Amino acid sequence: MHDEYEILRGVYPEPRCALDFSTPFELLVATMLSAQTTDRMVNTVTPELFSRYPGPEQLAGARTEDVERIIHPLGFFRMKARRAIDLSRALLDDFGGEVPRTMEELTTLPGVGRKTANVVLGNAFGIPGFPVDTHVIRVTGRLRWRRDWRSSKPDPVAIESEICAVFPPEEWTDLSHRLIFHGRDTCHARNPECGRCPLAGTCPSAGII
Repeated sequence: MHDEYEILRGVYPEPRCALDFSTPFELLVATMLSAQTTDRMVNTVTPELFSRYPGPEQLAGARTEDVERIIHPLGFFRMKARRAIDLSRALLDDFGGEVPRTMEELTTLPGVGRKTANVVLGNAFGIPGFPVDTHVIRVTGRLRWRRDWRSSKPDPVAIESEICAVFPPEEWTDLSHRLIFHGRDTCHARNPECGRCPLAGTCPSAGII
């Protein structure tokens, strides 16, 4: 596992969050919007969204239909518009308009689960966090980095706990980034490119998927 991670460190020496943001609030909203769509698509709508609504004060008072129009290219845009507004109101009501810095507080916000909270902790605040998305689930399973690699319904919380137990906290955020990039670039859900994969020499799934 650690040898394979060293290879990924060489392939992705300076990983960074794929979502564009300039404040913790922007990252929080952008991550919530990224569900069921791509980070690249989110980055096409957030410049206008944050230009009009740069903070929770502005977004909390927005008309739902105006937010829907801006984020229309995203999947589930109606639900996401409501959540973005509700999220902003909760930040104002419960946290004085500031994005909280703990998992426990972040996950009290509407539409915010552990994955979103870990993204914000690691990338906005430099607090160790290991976001588990579909790429992380797929890659860790194919590499058999986790005990439940055969499961058709793996538990993201269990994956987070198991992987974090064998890597130092200071690596958690970059580890997630590197696994995500590897999943996007090479280890695709369909037709993984095992022939050019830098981990093919040790991956137990290479060539059999």
